[in-house]
Amino acid sequence: MRTKRELLYAWLLATLPLSGIPSTVYALLTGGDPLEATRAAADMLLSSESSLIRMLLAATLVHASVSLFWSIVLWLALPRRRTMLWALLASAAIALVDLRVIAPAFFPEVAALAFWPQFADHLMWGACYSVGLSLGRPRATRP
Repeated sequence: MRTKRELLYAWLLATLPLSGIPSTVYALLTGGDPLEATRAAADMLLSSESSLIRMLLAATLVHASVSLFWSIVLWLALPRRRTMLWALLASAAIALVDLRVIAPAFFPEVAALAFWPQFADHLMWGACYSVGLSLGRPRATRP
């Protein structure tokens, strides 16, 4: 059984801005808007005419909430061995569910984002999540 400390560490590390690096770098390299995904997340709660501060707060709340949901699912489901591999596979599956099923049905702004940069963000999330699980383990049980 995993500990709540592992869940907390994994969720925090996965939720921090590291998971958005791939799509942000992609946007910067291609001349796109690096805040496009942030706006899409904020649009889940607010109208697109909201101020920058309100947009950032809304996007943070959405990302933290969605991340907590998936963190709990993985905390309950992932095996203790080969956690990085399983977290990456799970985050790829989560990307498909999030981006190909849920977003088109409920969040068109998210569905309109370029798929592969968002997919890469999900993989980064999975990698960060796995590292967080490892850091949350008691020292004697860390790999």
